[in-house]
Amino acid sequence: MGKMDGKVALITGAASGLGAEDARVLAREGAKVVVTDLQGDLGRAVAAEVGGLFLEHDVSDEARWNEVVAETLKAYGRLDTLVNNAGLVKFGNVETLSYADFKLQVDVMLGGTFLGCHAALPHMSKDGSGSIINMASVGGMKGISTIPAYAGAKAGIIGMTRSIAIHCREQDYHIRCNSIAPGGIVTPMTAQALAQLPKDAAGLDQIQNHGMGQPIDIANMVLYLACEDGRHITGTNIVIDNGETA
Repeated sequence: MGKMDGKVALITGAASGLGAEDARVLAREGAKVVVTDLQGDLGRAVAAEVGGLFLEHDVSDEARWNEVVAETLKAYGRLDTLVNNAGLVKFGNVETLSYADFKLQVDVMLGGTFLGCHAALPHMSKDGSGSIINMASVGGMKGISTIPAYAGAKAGIIGMTRSIAIHCREQDYHIRCNSIAPGGIVTPMTAQALAQLPKDAAGLDQIQNHGMGQPIDIANMVLYLACEDGRHITGTNIVIDNGETA
Protein backbone atom coordinates (compact mmCIF):
# COMPACT_ATOMS: atom_id res chain seq x y z
CA MET A 1 0.00 0.00 0.00
CA GLY A 2 1.38 3.38 -1.04
CA LYS A 3 0.76 6.56 0.92
CA MET A 4 -0.99 8.10 -2.12
CA ASP A 5 -3.00 5.10 -3.32
CA GLY A 6 -6.25 6.23 -4.92
CA LYS A 7 -5.20 9.88 -4.94
CA VAL A 8 -4.74 12.26 -7.88
CA ALA A 9 -2.07 14.98 -7.93
CA LEU A 10 -1.68 17.89 -10.35
CA ILE A 11 1.85 19.36 -10.46
CA THR A 12 2.78 22.48 -12.42
CA GLY A 13 6.26 23.07 -13.80
CA ALA A 14 6.78 19.31 -13.62
CA ALA A 15 8.85 18.76 -16.77
CA SER A 16 12.12 19.03 -14.86
CA GLY A 17 13.70 19.90 -11.53
CA LEU A 18 11.57 19.98 -8.39
CA GLY A 19 8.29 19.34 -10.19
CA ALA A 20 9.58 16.26 -11.98
CA GLU A 21 10.91 14.80 -8.72
CA ASP A 22 7.59 15.55 -7.01
CA ALA A 23 5.85 13.60 -9.78
CA ARG A 24 8.18 10.62 -9.35
CA VAL A 25 7.80 10.46 -5.59
CA LEU A 26 4.02 10.85 -5.54
CA ALA A 27 3.60 8.29 -8.33
CA ARG A 28 5.91 5.87 -6.52
CA GLU A 29 3.50 6.09 -3.58
CA GLY A 30 0.50 5.28 -5.75
CA ALA A 31 -0.81 8.64 -6.98
CA LYS A 32 -2.13 9.29 -10.45
CA VAL A 33 -0.14 12.32 -11.55
CA VAL A 34 -0.99 15.11 -13.98
CA VAL A 35 2.23 16.72 -15.21
CA THR A 36 1.83 20.25 -16.56
CA ASP A 37 4.44 22.50 -18.18
CA LEU A 38 5.23 24.55 -21.25
CA GLN A 39 8.13 22.21 -22.08
CA GLY A 40 6.21 19.63 -24.08
CA ASP A 41 8.86 17.02 -24.86
CA LEU A 42 10.29 16.97 -21.34
CA GLY A 43 6.83 17.00 -19.78
CA ARG A 44 5.60 14.10 -21.87
CA ALA A 45 8.73 12.13 -20.93
CA VAL A 46 8.10 12.66 -17.22
CA ALA A 47 4.42 11.75 -17.60
CA ALA A 48 5.37 8.56 -19.44
CA GLU A 49 7.92 7.71 -16.75
CA VAL A 50 5.36 8.01 -13.94
CA GLY A 51 2.41 6.58 -15.89
CA GLY A 52 0.55 9.88 -15.75
CA LEU A 53 -1.00 12.51 -17.99
CA PHE A 54 0.81 15.47 -19.55
CA LEU A 55 -0.98 18.75 -20.25
CA GLU A 56 0.65 21.78 -21.84
CA HIS A 57 0.00 24.65 -19.50
CA ASP A 58 0.77 28.35 -19.13
CA VAL A 59 0.00 28.90 -15.45
CA SER A 60 -0.58 32.64 -15.97
CA ASP A 61 -3.54 31.85 -18.29
CA GLU A 62 -6.80 31.73 -16.32
CA ALA A 63 -8.80 30.02 -19.07
CA ARG A 64 -6.16 27.31 -19.45
CA TRP A 65 -6.28 26.63 -15.71
CA ASN A 66 -9.98 25.88 -15.95
CA GLU A 67 -9.31 23.52 -18.86
CA VAL A 68 -6.48 21.74 -17.02
CA VAL A 69 -8.64 21.11 -13.97
CA ALA A 70 -11.50 19.88 -16.17
CA GLU A 71 -9.18 17.53 -18.09
CA THR A 72 -7.79 16.19 -14.82
CA LEU A 73 -11.28 15.41 -13.54
CA LYS A 74 -12.25 13.85 -16.85
CA ALA A 75 -9.19 11.59 -16.83
CA TYR A 76 -9.16 10.55 -13.17
CA GLY A 77 -12.46 11.59 -11.60
CA ARG A 78 -11.01 13.50 -8.65
CA LEU A 79 -8.28 15.90 -7.54
CA ASP A 80 -6.61 15.50 -4.16
CA THR A 81 -3.28 17.32 -4.38
CA LEU A 82 -2.32 20.52 -6.17
CA VAL A 83 1.38 21.43 -6.27
CA ASN A 84 1.90 24.97 -7.56
CA ASN A 85 5.54 24.61 -8.53
CA ALA A 86 6.02 26.49 -11.82
CA GLY A 87 8.49 29.34 -11.62
CA LEU A 88 11.33 31.29 -13.18
CA VAL A 89 13.89 33.89 -12.18
CA LYS A 90 15.28 36.92 -14.02
CA PHE A 91 18.01 38.90 -12.31
CA GLY A 92 18.24 42.64 -11.86
CA ASN A 93 18.02 45.03 -8.93
CA VAL A 94 15.22 47.54 -8.43
CA GLU A 95 16.99 50.01 -10.73
CA THR A 96 17.99 47.65 -13.55
CA LEU A 97 15.16 45.09 -13.72
CA SER A 98 12.65 45.96 -16.43
CA TYR A 99 8.98 46.14 -15.51
CA ALA A 100 8.26 43.53 -18.18
CA ASP A 101 10.58 41.05 -16.43
CA PHE A 102 9.16 42.02 -13.06
CA LYS A 103 5.60 41.44 -14.26
CA LEU A 104 6.44 38.13 -15.94
CA GLN A 105 7.83 36.68 -12.71
CA VAL A 106 4.94 37.92 -10.61
CA ASP A 107 2.35 36.72 -13.14
CA VAL A 108 3.83 33.22 -13.35
CA MET A 109 4.60 32.58 -9.69
CA LEU A 110 2.22 34.67 -7.60
CA GLY A 111 -0.50 34.97 -10.23
CA GLY A 112 -0.15 31.36 -11.34
CA THR A 113 -0.42 30.12 -7.76
CA PHE A 114 -3.55 32.18 -7.17
CA LEU A 115 -5.13 30.99 -10.42
CA GLY A 116 -4.32 27.38 -9.59
CA CYS A 117 -5.95 27.59 -6.18
CA HIS A 118 -8.89 29.56 -7.60
CA ALA A 119 -9.56 26.98 -10.32
CA ALA A 120 -8.85 23.81 -8.37
CA LEU A 121 -10.28 24.49 -4.92
CA PRO A 122 -13.98 24.07 -5.80
CA HIS A 123 -13.21 20.67 -7.32
CA MET A 124 -10.77 19.25 -4.81
CA SER A 125 -11.62 16.32 -2.57
CA LYS A 126 -13.10 17.52 0.72
CA ASP A 127 -12.84 14.18 2.52
CA GLY A 128 -9.64 15.16 4.32
CA SER A 129 -7.32 14.17 1.48
CA GLY A 130 -7.28 17.60 -0.16
CA SER A 131 -3.87 19.30 0.01
CA ILE A 132 -2.53 22.40 -1.74
CA ILE A 133 1.25 22.80 -1.70
CA ASN A 134 2.65 26.10 -2.95
CA MET A 135 6.35 26.45 -3.78
CA ALA A 136 7.83 29.49 -2.07
CA SER A 137 11.54 30.15 -1.46
CA VAL A 138 13.95 31.49 1.13
CA GLY A 139 14.32 34.27 -1.45
CA GLY A 140 10.92 35.48 -0.22
CA MET A 141 12.09 35.53 3.39
CA LYS A 142 15.34 37.49 3.28
CA GLY A 143 16.83 40.34 1.31
CA ILE A 144 18.75 39.57 -1.89
CA SER A 145 19.26 42.67 -4.02
CA THR A 146 19.32 40.91 -7.40
CA ILE A 147 15.86 39.25 -7.23
CA PRO A 148 13.23 41.84 -6.24
CA ALA A 149 10.48 40.36 -8.42
CA TYR A 150 11.25 36.74 -7.50
CA ALA A 151 11.45 37.69 -3.82
CA GLY A 152 8.21 39.64 -3.99
CA ALA A 153 6.37 36.80 -5.69
CA LYS A 154 7.65 34.17 -3.27
CA ALA A 155 6.89 36.32 -0.23
CA GLY A 156 3.41 36.83 -1.63
CA ILE A 157 2.96 33.07 -1.99
CA ILE A 158 3.76 32.59 1.70
CA GLY A 159 1.18 35.16 2.75
CA MET A 160 -1.45 33.96 0.29
CA THR A 161 -0.99 30.36 1.44
CA ARG A 162 -1.94 31.32 4.98
CA SER A 163 -4.99 33.20 3.74
CA ILE A 164 -6.15 30.21 1.69
CA ALA A 165 -5.60 27.82 4.61
CA ILE A 166 -7.79 29.98 6.85
CA HIS A 167 -10.46 30.23 4.15
CA CYS A 168 -10.59 26.45 3.82
CA ARG A 169 -10.91 26.06 7.57
CA GLU A 170 -13.66 28.70 7.78
CA GLN A 171 -15.56 26.92 5.00
CA ASP A 172 -15.03 23.52 6.67
CA TYR A 173 -13.54 22.18 3.44
CA HIS A 174 -11.05 19.78 5.08
CA ILE A 175 -8.47 20.94 2.54
CA ARG A 176 -5.02 21.89 3.81
CA CYS A 177 -2.81 24.57 2.26
CA ASN A 178 0.91 24.93 2.98
CA SER A 179 3.99 26.37 1.34
CA ILE A 180 7.56 25.09 1.13
CA ALA A 181 10.53 27.45 1.04
CA PRO A 182 13.62 25.72 -0.37
CA GLY A 183 17.10 27.15 -0.18
CA GLY A 184 19.51 26.41 -3.01
CA ILE A 185 18.54 23.19 -4.80
CA VAL A 186 20.34 21.53 -7.71
CA THR A 187 17.92 21.93 -10.64
CA PRO A 188 18.25 23.00 -14.29
CA MET A 189 16.66 26.36 -13.46
CA THR A 190 19.11 26.98 -10.61
CA ALA A 191 22.10 26.01 -12.74
CA GLN A 192 21.00 28.34 -15.51
CA ALA A 193 20.41 31.16 -13.03
CA LEU A 194 23.73 30.75 -11.25
CA ALA A 195 25.58 30.76 -14.58
CA GLN A 196 24.32 34.29 -15.18
CA LEU A 197 25.73 35.70 -11.95
CA PRO A 198 29.26 36.88 -11.20
CA LYS A 199 31.06 34.82 -8.57
CA ASP A 200 30.79 37.60 -5.98
CA ALA A 201 27.07 38.24 -6.52
CA ALA A 202 24.94 39.05 -3.49
CA GLY A 203 23.40 35.98 -1.94
CA LEU A 204 25.84 33.43 -3.35
CA ASP A 205 27.73 33.35 -0.06
CA GLN A 206 24.74 31.62 1.51
CA ILE A 207 24.79 28.85 -1.10
CA GLN A 208 28.52 28.47 -0.65
CA ASN A 209 28.17 28.30 3.14
CA HIS A 210 25.17 25.98 3.30
CA GLY A 211 25.51 23.88 0.19
CA MET A 212 22.95 22.87 -2.41
CA GLY A 213 20.14 20.45 -1.69
CA GLN A 214 18.69 17.87 -4.06
CA PRO A 215 15.16 17.80 -5.53
CA ILE A 216 14.36 14.70 -3.44
CA ASP A 217 14.83 16.83 -0.31
CA ILE A 218 11.83 18.89 -1.37
CA ALA A 219 9.82 16.05 -2.92
CA ASN A 220 9.87 14.12 0.35
CA MET A 221 8.21 17.08 2.07
CA VAL A 222 5.68 17.40 -0.75
CA LEU A 223 4.76 13.76 -0.13
CA TYR A 224 4.48 14.34 3.61
CA LEU A 225 2.14 17.29 3.13
CA ALA A 226 0.10 15.50 0.46
CA CYS A 227 -0.53 12.25 2.34
CA GLU A 228 -2.16 11.35 5.63
CA ASP A 229 1.11 11.96 7.50
CA GLY A 230 0.58 15.72 7.16
CA ARG A 231 -3.08 15.73 8.17
CA HIS A 232 -2.62 18.22 11.05
CA ILE A 233 -0.49 20.76 9.13
CA THR A 234 -2.06 23.75 7.40
CA GLY A 235 -1.27 27.44 6.99
CA THR A 236 2.44 26.79 7.48
CA ASN A 237 5.56 27.70 5.51
CA ILE A 238 8.13 24.91 5.84
CA VAL A 239 11.75 25.98 5.29
CA ILE A 240 14.19 23.44 3.81
CA ASP A 241 17.51 25.27 3.53
CA ASN A 242 20.16 23.53 5.66
CA GLY A 243 20.16 26.45 8.08
CA GLU A 244 20.50 29.23 5.50
CA THR A 245 17.87 31.42 7.21
CA ALA A 246 18.62 30.27 10.77
